[in-house]
Parts: sequence; C-alpha cells; structure tokens
Amino acid sequence: MPPHDLAQISVLALACSLPVVLLGALVIRLARSWSMTVTMVALVLIPTLATLTGVLGASGFMITSTFAPIAVVLLIVAIVTLPAAVMLARYQARRTVWEREIHDAERMAEQSRRRLVAFVSHDLRTPLAGIRALAEAIADGVVSDDEVRVQAKHIEHESVRLSEMVDDLFEMSKINAGAVHAPYEKVALDEVVDDVIAAHKIAAERAGVHLTASVPADPVRVIGSDRALVRALSNLVANAIAHTPSGGAVTLALGSDASGAWARVDDTGVGIDETDLPRVFDVAYRGSNGRVPREDSSLPSGSGLGLAIAAGLVQAHHGTLSAHNTAHGARFEVRLPKSE
Repeated sequence: MPPHDLAQISVLALACSLPVVLLGALVIRLARSWSMTVTMVALVLIPTLATLTGVLGASGFMITSTFAPIAVVLLIVAIVTLPAAVMLARYQARRTVWEREIHDAERMAEQSRRRLVAFVSHDLRTPLAGIRALAEAIADGVVSDDEVRVQAKHIEHESVRLSEMVDDLFEMSKINAGAVHAPYEKVALDEVVDDVIAAHKIAAERAGVHLTASVPADPVRVIGSDRALVRALSNLVANAIAHTPSGGAVTLALGSDASGAWARVDDTGVGIDETDLPRVFDVAYRGSNGRVPREDSSLPSGSGLGLAIAAGLVQAHHGTLSAHNTAHGARFEVRLPKSE
C-alpha cells in the first residue's frame, strides 16, 4: 500500500473515531452524577464504537468485504463485555458504599473516643477530689471523732459512684469497639421488667417517685441477652427517676404490635428540651434540663453515659431507642424484633 494511501486512511480513521471518543469523554464526565453502571457501560461502548467508526471512515464509508467481519467481531465483543461491565460496576458501587460506611464508622468511633477521654478527665476528677479531701482531713485529724463515720460514709458513696462510672466506661468502650453482640437466646421481657423494677424500687421510694410496671397477660419474647436488656431498661428507668421530682411517677410499660415488641419508660418529670432531643443519646451529653436536686446524697447520680449505653445495647439487639416529650413529661421507647 502506498504511503499516501496509508496516511489518508489514518486521517479518515482518526477524523471519524476522535469525535466518538470526545463525545464519550463528555458522557463519562456527566455520568459521574448518574451512576457507576452508566460509566462502565460507556467505557465499554466508547472504544467499540470508536473502532467501528474508524474502520467505516477508513473504508471511505463503504461496506467492503472486510467491514462486515470487523463489525460482527465488535458486536460480539460488546455483547460479551457489557454484562461484565454492569456486574463490575455494581460490585465497585457496593465496595464504594462499604468503604464510605467503614470510613464514617471509624470517624464516629474516633469522635466518640475523644468525647470519652474528655469525659473521663472531667467527671472522674470530682469524686476523686472528694475522696482525697475527706481522706486527708481524717488523716490530719481535722475531722472530729463524731464526724468520722459521716465522712467515711461520704467516701463510700463517692467510691460507689466511681465504680459505676468505671463500669459504664467499660461498657461504652465495648459498644464503641463493636464488641457487644446479643446472644441468640429467647428472653421474656416481662421477666426483664420485673428485674428492673426490683432493682430500682428502693431508689424510687427514697426519691419520692412512684415506680410502677404495666405488662400484658401474654409473655412478650425477643431474641438477645437478658442481662443486656436489663441494663438498657435500668438505665432508662434510672434516668427517668433522676429527672422526676418528688411526688411524681415513672411507669415501665411493655407490649407488642405488628412491628415487634416495645418497652416504654414514661415519667412526669421536667421533660426534654426540643433542642436536646437529637443529641440525647450522645456520649456524655448533658441536656439543658438537669437532674432534680435530691436531699439524699446517697442516691445514684449517674455517669452521664446511661442513655448512650442503653442506645448501644438496643442497637446490638437490632432494635431502636427513641425519645420524645409527652403531655406530662418524657417517654423513652425501645422497639425490638419479636422471636418467632
């Protein structure tokens, strides 16, 4: 073939295939906002169509004897590669979503760890400082013999408070690390409610709060850990008691519907500020409505992690925990899938 004919064929092929490539590049650029599947299909079709138009241009836009076989080969290549491109696009899209979710989870875990560190450095200092001051006063003889027993009782209360904080921090660290997994066991929620009421009955009486339970006649069963569910509901009840003034009431109700099992903790307390509702389950978050002051200093004061722990334990059971205000106070509702 003479050189000038080869140059002419090259120019015609380039002139016909280049617009296809440029148009394909534009489609890919626009496809970024569409979907990865469209992008992968375009990446397969662009070289195929560019080759086809290049061959057509090189033949002078005439269907020659060599054009038909080339067109058939290109058609077969497109038929084979298009499904593979679609599957690859879907896999890559899922992988991108997984990577984004992992990144978001790691970012949230890091933020949670930072909040925990800030919480530990701030809130643990208070009881530690109290214990140290009282111990030094007793050791230096500043406290009279008659007051030693009273101050020792204060040290005991602060020690119990520290122990509860450490337990909560340990539980919260397991939740943040994703190490909390509910076992596959049938749990009767009415028995869980009985344990929760028994655990908080004395504290409610000392706070002047009327604590009651409402359970259906038929047992409500879910799959999970009875210990974890007792912990979650106990945190909700303790929080309700802490925010309910003397003479008020806290009710732990249980039931089920078509959506699954539910447990509700209703109180007649100060309620939740609307601006606090979206963050009420955040780690160590304290809303603008504080706890009700108690004359009895031995009553549990909480660690600030109770609601976050409850939310983590409920989530480990594939359930949801929500909070909203009622006409008389606040309601925390746990929803769990029922066992078959």
